[in-house]
Amino acid sequence: MQAEEALVPGAPVVERPPTVPRKRQQGTAGTAEVSRTPYELPIVESCVSCPFLKERLFCDLPQPALKELDAISSSATYPKGAVLFVEGQAPRGVFIICHGRVKLVAESKRGSSLILRIANPGEIVGLPGTISGKPYGATAEALEPIQANFIPRETFLQFLRQYGEVTLRVAEMLAEIYHTTYEEVRCLGLSWTAEEKLARLLVSLPTGQPQENGRVRPSLTLTHEEIAEIIGLSRETVTRLIAGLKRKQLVEVHGSTLIIKNKAGLERLCTT
Repeated sequence: MQAEEALVPGAPVVERPPTVPRKRQQGTAGTAEVSRTPYELPIVESCVSCPFLKERLFCDLPQPALKELDAISSSATYPKGAVLFVEGQAPRGVFIICHGRVKLVAESKRGSSLILRIANPGEIVGLPGTISGKPYGATAEALEPIQANFIPRETFLQFLRQYGEVTLRVAEMLAEIYHTTYEEVRCLGLSWTAEEKLARLLVSLPTGQPQENGRVRPSLTLTHEEIAEIIGLSRETVTRLIAGLKRKQLVEVHGSTLIIKNKAGLERLCTT
């Protein structure tokens, strides 16, 4: 599997960035080649040598299955906003996210949209449709520059038939998608306040290590519009609510970075 900026079946046309020549960097022990990559992504050249295998549920496979996965995958990079597939499209296969994040969006006939979930590195998008044979249930759009491996539908199904361990991992991922969707429906369907919906989203986001003062920095690179599409509110409401959380000293906002100052306070909002 060679990582390159190339199209895969069902993917949109994306503009190829200018070719950047390799640069040589002089070191004390001699010369070393330093090359740039599309969108500055840390490209994973092979599933077998991927440094993140143990961290990702689907990728941490026995060597025979991992080698087969590498052989049947086509790797490509995409810019922010690239669409991997659209809602209602016949399923052509799955995309395994190597780097970056992808949002799964459902749209109404009136033009409103709802982000169903956000797929992180190591996750598979297009999985339910590929297995069931039914059209994709959402549009998959890159939230940021991504690297993804594409596997055609029939090839992926044969891969599942061949390796029981892979089938078990897929079942676990589908169960996790079901659980996450169940919680989202509860959040949207029950009579929670708008502030509680936002607080629940913030406390559920993955975070780095807590700082000494107890503050945590969630992985939030979403716009106010995207947050609104996740919790079913308007962008103006989300902007107003974040301002309110700032006044309550629960969060801080520095440019595009949001820091949770008082996680316990946010959690109390979730239980009102």
